[in-house]
Amino acid sequence: MRPFARIVPVLMFSALTLPAAGPVVGQAAPDFTVKDTRGQTVALAQLKGKVVVLEWTNPGCPFVQRHYQGGTIPALQRQAQAQGAVWITFNSTHPGHKDYRSAEALTKEYGDWKAAAAHLVLDPEGTIARAYEAKTTPHLFVIDATGKVAYMGAVDDDPRGNKADRVEFVGQALTALKAGKAPATLQTVPYGCSVKYK
Repeated sequence: MRPFARIVPVLMFSALTLPAAGPVVGQAAPDFTVKDTRGQTVALAQLKGKVVVLEWTNPGCPFVQRHYQGGTIPALQRQAQAQGAVWITFNSTHPGHKDYRSAEALTKEYGDWKAAAAHLVLDPEGTIARAYEAKTTPHLFVIDATGKVAYMGAVDDDPRGNKADRVEFVGQALTALKAGKAPATLQTVPYGCSVKYK
Protein backbone atom coordinates (compact mmCIF):
# COMPACT_ATOMS: atom_id res chain seq x y z
CA MET A 1 0.00 0.00 0.00
CA ARG A 2 2.89 2.35 0.61
CA PRO A 3 3.97 2.78 -3.09
CA PHE A 4 0.32 3.43 -4.05
CA ALA A 5 0.07 6.17 -1.41
CA ARG A 6 3.04 7.93 -3.01
CA ILE A 7 1.50 7.80 -6.53
CA VAL A 8 -1.95 9.18 -5.73
CA PRO A 9 -0.91 12.80 -5.00
CA VAL A 10 1.06 12.93 -8.27
CA LEU A 11 -1.96 11.76 -10.29
CA MET A 12 -4.26 14.24 -8.59
CA PHE A 13 -1.84 17.09 -9.24
CA SER A 14 -1.54 16.17 -12.92
CA ALA A 15 -5.32 16.09 -13.35
CA LEU A 16 -5.71 19.50 -11.75
CA THR A 17 -3.08 21.14 -13.95
CA LEU A 18 -4.27 19.86 -17.32
CA PRO A 19 -4.99 22.70 -19.77
CA ALA A 20 -8.67 23.47 -20.36
CA ALA A 21 -10.18 21.81 -23.43
CA GLY A 22 -11.87 23.90 -26.07
CA PRO A 23 -12.13 27.68 -26.23
CA VAL A 24 -11.95 29.86 -23.13
CA VAL A 25 -13.04 33.50 -23.00
CA GLY A 26 -9.98 35.71 -22.68
CA GLN A 27 -7.62 33.09 -24.11
CA ALA A 28 -6.37 32.46 -27.63
CA ALA A 29 -8.95 30.95 -29.95
CA PRO A 30 -8.07 27.52 -31.39
CA ASP A 31 -6.24 28.04 -34.67
CA PHE A 32 -7.33 26.57 -37.98
CA THR A 33 -6.61 26.72 -41.69
CA VAL A 34 -9.35 25.61 -44.09
CA LYS A 35 -10.68 26.18 -47.58
CA ASP A 36 -14.10 27.73 -47.98
CA THR A 37 -16.74 26.68 -50.51
CA ARG A 38 -15.08 28.91 -53.14
CA GLY A 39 -11.71 27.25 -52.64
CA GLN A 40 -10.26 30.25 -50.79
CA THR A 41 -7.89 29.46 -47.92
CA VAL A 42 -8.98 30.87 -44.56
CA ALA A 43 -6.41 30.90 -41.75
CA LEU A 44 -7.38 32.31 -38.36
CA ALA A 45 -3.78 33.30 -37.59
CA GLN A 46 -3.74 35.51 -40.69
CA LEU A 47 -6.84 37.37 -39.53
CA LYS A 48 -5.17 38.87 -36.44
CA GLY A 49 -5.91 42.56 -36.33
CA LYS A 50 -9.54 41.92 -37.26
CA VAL A 51 -12.52 40.83 -35.20
CA VAL A 52 -13.68 37.38 -36.35
CA VAL A 53 -17.08 35.75 -35.83
CA LEU A 54 -17.44 31.97 -36.13
CA GLU A 55 -20.95 30.63 -36.61
CA TRP A 56 -22.00 26.98 -36.62
CA THR A 57 -24.97 26.31 -38.86
CA ASN A 58 -27.14 23.63 -40.43
CA PRO A 59 -29.83 24.69 -42.93
CA GLY A 60 -32.01 21.73 -41.90
CA CYS A 61 -32.31 23.06 -38.33
CA PRO A 62 -35.53 24.99 -37.53
CA PHE A 63 -33.62 27.42 -35.28
CA VAL A 64 -31.22 28.25 -38.11
CA GLN A 65 -34.10 28.59 -40.56
CA ARG A 66 -35.84 31.03 -38.22
CA HIS A 67 -32.76 33.19 -37.78
CA TYR A 68 -31.99 33.30 -41.49
CA GLN A 69 -35.50 33.57 -42.89
CA GLY A 70 -36.34 36.17 -40.24
CA GLY A 71 -33.18 38.09 -41.13
CA THR A 72 -31.54 38.00 -37.67
CA ILE A 73 -28.24 36.40 -38.65
CA PRO A 74 -27.92 38.08 -42.08
CA ALA A 75 -28.33 41.44 -40.31
CA LEU A 76 -25.56 40.54 -37.87
CA GLN A 77 -23.36 39.45 -40.77
CA ARG A 78 -23.90 42.81 -42.46
CA GLN A 79 -23.11 44.57 -39.17
CA ALA A 80 -19.88 42.62 -38.90
CA GLN A 81 -18.98 43.42 -42.50
CA ALA A 82 -19.67 47.14 -41.98
CA GLN A 83 -17.42 47.14 -38.91
CA GLY A 84 -14.55 45.43 -40.74
CA ALA A 85 -15.05 42.09 -38.97
CA VAL A 86 -14.77 38.73 -40.75
CA TRP A 87 -17.71 36.34 -40.41
CA ILE A 88 -17.05 32.64 -41.06
CA THR A 89 -19.97 30.21 -41.21
CA PHE A 90 -19.18 26.54 -40.58
CA ASN A 91 -21.36 23.57 -41.47
CA SER A 92 -20.05 20.51 -39.62
CA THR A 93 -22.90 18.19 -40.61
CA HIS A 94 -21.40 14.83 -41.55
CA PRO A 95 -22.09 13.46 -45.06
CA GLY A 96 -24.19 10.55 -43.78
CA HIS A 97 -26.81 12.82 -42.22
CA LYS A 98 -29.98 13.82 -44.06
CA ASP A 99 -29.19 17.53 -43.49
CA TYR A 100 -25.83 17.32 -45.27
CA ARG A 101 -25.45 19.69 -48.23
CA SER A 102 -22.77 19.83 -50.90
CA ALA A 103 -20.80 23.07 -51.22
CA GLU A 104 -22.90 24.07 -54.23
CA ALA A 105 -26.23 23.34 -52.53
CA LEU A 106 -25.16 25.07 -49.33
CA THR A 107 -23.97 28.16 -51.19
CA LYS A 108 -27.27 28.42 -53.08
CA GLU A 109 -29.41 27.93 -49.97
CA TYR A 110 -27.59 30.60 -47.98
CA GLY A 111 -27.58 32.87 -51.01
CA ASP A 112 -31.36 32.55 -51.16
CA TRP A 113 -31.42 33.49 -47.47
CA LYS A 114 -29.40 36.66 -48.21
CA ALA A 115 -26.48 35.50 -46.04
CA ALA A 116 -23.58 37.94 -45.88
CA ALA A 117 -20.81 35.83 -44.33
CA ALA A 118 -17.31 36.41 -45.68
CA HIS A 119 -16.70 32.65 -45.82
CA LEU A 120 -18.85 29.52 -45.89
CA VAL A 121 -16.92 26.41 -44.83
CA LEU A 122 -17.71 22.71 -44.88
CA ASP A 123 -16.26 20.82 -41.90
CA PRO A 124 -17.70 17.31 -42.55
CA GLU A 125 -15.29 15.55 -40.19
CA GLY A 126 -16.15 18.00 -37.43
CA THR A 127 -12.48 18.81 -36.83
CA ILE A 128 -12.92 22.52 -36.25
CA ALA A 129 -16.27 22.07 -34.53
CA ARG A 130 -14.67 19.74 -31.99
CA ALA A 131 -11.77 22.15 -31.43
CA TYR A 132 -14.35 24.79 -30.51
CA GLU A 133 -16.68 22.33 -28.77
CA ALA A 134 -19.52 23.60 -30.96
CA LYS A 135 -22.73 22.20 -29.50
CA THR A 136 -25.64 23.70 -31.40
CA THR A 137 -26.72 25.31 -34.62
CA PRO A 138 -26.45 28.17 -34.25
CA HIS A 139 -23.46 28.45 -31.88
CA LEU A 140 -21.32 31.57 -32.16
CA PHE A 141 -17.85 32.68 -31.13
CA VAL A 142 -16.56 36.25 -31.35
CA ILE A 143 -12.77 36.57 -31.46
CA ASP A 144 -11.14 39.93 -30.82
CA ALA A 145 -8.41 41.52 -32.90
CA THR A 146 -5.67 39.96 -30.75
CA GLY A 147 -6.98 36.46 -31.49
CA LYS A 148 -8.62 35.88 -28.10
CA VAL A 149 -12.16 34.63 -27.54
CA ALA A 150 -14.26 37.64 -26.49
CA TYR A 151 -17.71 36.03 -26.49
CA MET A 152 -19.17 32.58 -27.05
CA GLY A 153 -22.66 31.16 -26.88
CA ALA A 154 -26.12 32.02 -28.20
CA VAL A 155 -26.91 34.60 -30.82
CA ASP A 156 -29.46 36.19 -28.46
CA ASP A 157 -31.60 35.49 -25.38
CA ASP A 158 -34.66 34.42 -27.37
CA PRO A 159 -34.67 30.63 -27.89
CA ARG A 160 -38.40 30.54 -28.66
CA GLY A 161 -38.28 33.48 -31.05
CA ASN A 162 -41.15 35.36 -29.44
CA LYS A 163 -39.48 38.22 -27.53
CA ALA A 164 -40.18 41.76 -28.64
CA ASP A 165 -37.00 43.07 -27.02
CA ARG A 166 -34.26 40.48 -27.52
CA VAL A 167 -30.77 40.90 -26.10
CA GLU A 168 -28.54 40.51 -29.16
CA PHE A 169 -25.42 39.04 -27.55
CA VAL A 170 -23.39 38.81 -30.76
CA GLY A 171 -24.44 42.26 -31.96
CA GLN A 172 -23.54 43.77 -28.60
CA ALA A 173 -20.17 42.01 -28.64
CA LEU A 174 -19.39 43.41 -32.10
CA THR A 175 -20.37 46.93 -31.03
CA ALA A 176 -18.31 46.74 -27.83
CA LEU A 177 -15.19 45.48 -29.60
CA LYS A 178 -15.54 48.17 -32.27
CA ALA A 179 -15.50 50.74 -29.41
CA GLY A 180 -12.42 49.11 -27.87
CA LYS A 181 -14.35 47.63 -24.95
CA ALA A 182 -14.99 44.11 -23.69
CA PRO A 183 -18.50 42.75 -24.32
CA ALA A 184 -20.89 43.15 -21.37
CA THR A 185 -21.79 39.47 -21.70
CA LEU A 186 -18.88 37.10 -22.21
CA GLN A 187 -20.52 33.68 -22.35
CA THR A 188 -24.03 32.24 -22.62
CA VAL A 189 -25.53 28.80 -23.14
CA PRO A 190 -26.15 28.25 -26.86
CA TYR A 191 -29.52 27.02 -28.06
CA GLY A 192 -30.63 25.27 -31.23
CA CYS A 193 -30.25 21.84 -32.84
CA SER A 194 -27.29 19.63 -32.00
CA VAL A 195 -24.30 19.72 -34.33
CA LYS A 196 -24.62 16.61 -36.52
CA TYR A 197 -21.20 15.11 -35.82
CA LYS A 198 -19.93 12.04 -37.64
